[in-house]
Parts: sequence; C-alpha cells; structure tokens
Amino acid sequence: MNTSSATSLFLRAAWGEDTPQAPLWLMRQAGRYLPEYRAIKARASFWEMVRTPDLAAEITLQPLRRFPLDAAILFSDIMTPLPAMGVRVEFSPGPVVAEPLRSPAQIEALRLPETQEIAPFVAEAIRLVRRELMGKPVALIGFAGAPLTLATYLVQGSGSKDYEDFRAFLRQEPALAHRLLHKLTELTIRYLRMQIEAGAEAIQLFDSWAGLHDQEVYRSFGLPYNQVVFSALAGLGVPRIYLAVGASHLYPLLASLSCEVVSVDWRMPLDQVRHFLPHTLQGNLDPAVLLAPPAIITQEAQKVLRAGLGGAHIFNLGHGVIRTTPPEHVACLVEAVREFNRHTEVST
Repeated sequence: MNTSSATSLFLRAAWGEDTPQAPLWLMRQAGRYLPEYRAIKARASFWEMVRTPDLAAEITLQPLRRFPLDAAILFSDIMTPLPAMGVRVEFSPGPVVAEPLRSPAQIEALRLPETQEIAPFVAEAIRLVRRELMGKPVALIGFAGAPLTLATYLVQGSGSKDYEDFRAFLRQEPALAHRLLHKLTELTIRYLRMQIEAGAEAIQLFDSWAGLHDQEVYRSFGLPYNQVVFSALAGLGVPRIYLAVGASHLYPLLASLSCEVVSVDWRMPLDQVRHFLPHTLQGNLDPAVLLAPPAIITQEAQKVLRAGLGGAHIFNLGHGVIRTTPPEHVACLVEAVREFNRHTEVST
C-alpha cells in the first residue's frame, strides 16, 4: 500500500469508515475561480491544458497549495476519451460535437481504442501528480463521464437546457441507443482502468444529466451500464464514486449500484438520503453558499456536517465550485469543516 493510501482520510471514509473528521475536497476545486488557473488559461486553450501533462498536473495541484484538502481530482474533462473513438470535440466554451451521432452508420463507425491509446497524456499527468503527492496524505481521484451522459452530448451535439433531441432519440431509436451505450461503456471501462494503472487512487463516474430522465428511462439506459462499469473495476483496490445531478427521484434505484460512494447534490439533506443509500455519502453543500459571507458559509457547512452524521461522509459541494467564488471563501469553508468533530457531535 502506498503512503497516501495508508494515511488518507479521504480513502478511509470512501471505504466506509465513519471517520472523526469529514474528509474534504471540492468538485472543480482546480479551475476558474483561482487567479493562478486564469493565468495559465490566458496563454493556453482548454484542450492544450488538458492534453499537456505538465499543465494538467500543475492545475490539479494549484488548490492543494492554497487549501489543506484531502484529495485532488485530475484536471481534465469527461469528453477527453471521445476523440480516440473518432469524434471531433471542441469547447466554445462548453463541449461541442462537430457531427452529432444520429444514424446507425455513425454509431457503427465509432472505434473502440485500446486502453493505452485512449488518452496517454492523462496517464502521464496522473503520474506527475502522484510524484508530487508522494508521502502526503492526499489521494488522487481520476474520473470519467458515465455512458448515458457521454451519449447525451454525442447525440445532442452541444449543451442544452433540456437535451430534448437526446431524450427523443432514446424513445425513437432504443436499439441504436443501446448500441451506442454499449460502446461507451467499454470505452469508459478501458479509460478508467488506464487511470488506475497510472496511479489514480479513486475514480468518480460523472452522470451529469441522469436527472433529466424518469425512473423507467434511467432503469433501461443508465443504471445497467453504470453497473457494468463499476463491476469491471471491482477488485482493483480503488473506491468507486458515482455522481448524478438533480437525481433525487432516482436514489431508490441507486441503492443497488456496486460502488462505495454516492455523491449527493444539494437538493435533499444527507440524513434523508441515508434512508435510500447504503454507501458512503459525499456532498452536499449548495455551491452558491460560497458566494455568501463567511458566517453563512460556516453555518451552512455545519448543517451539512450534522446531516452527514450516522455513517461515513466525505464533505463536498453538491456540484462544482462557481467561477465567481472568492478563494478566501473556500478557505473559510475548509476551516469550518476542519473544526467539526463528528464523533463529539454524535456523543452529545
């Protein structure tokens, strides 16, 4: 077992330990709210930052130099493995697929790259970050997009409020949708295995658009493919995390997921979610709270921490850090979480 794995508070909680202090990391903790990130962004495009291992590693490490966080998450994007399938993806600023996939010929043409050719720059960035974190109790999280969410972008073509074209596609072309999801599932498994082999100590599956769907659609097009991904990664020695945004109506279905951690957005208190989910819970402060004054940040963080009692809990936001968040507000949040003793609160 490596040094960080032996001592990481994050990994202990991810494996189910009810730790005395909630470990802390933040989705999008490396990014737009940090001036040091904006300095890099001023001279490099998004794809250049993702595809240049030195830059991706530096951006990953930036928040750890400011805040005593328990985990780093690799700076990348859920769309990163798709070009290896032959898909052209650009960012302006969000992801745009040049030719949305709607026909059988397009989906059949998608190639399944071998594990090591998917995004080798990601593996190199992971190795660089692990080298910097060696001997520190900070775990490195790798990630991928869930098959259903990747399919959402591939069919819709770009960001959308409701992704109506994709939702219609699932109903009009269910067999074609399943063919696409099968390919994306295998891609995701290979991509995450590559990250684990490179040194990622946990992985998170981002299902950003699962909440668009009702239970019946998710049961058919989401849940089984997520299960295949998680099952394929079982026994590799890393905790598996699942995030579905705006998906509280799906929590009863998520109870069956073969993962260690479920990340919860801010729409339902953690103590209510525990009735549905047997996993370690991650979350779930509303990211907008970090725009409020420090006293409110502390107050709201304590509410989340108290709601997280009664089982393993990893403190996080319900989604990513908002770009206008002052860094000093993140520092206030970190202090509030660090000062909260979960075992003392339970005993009182």
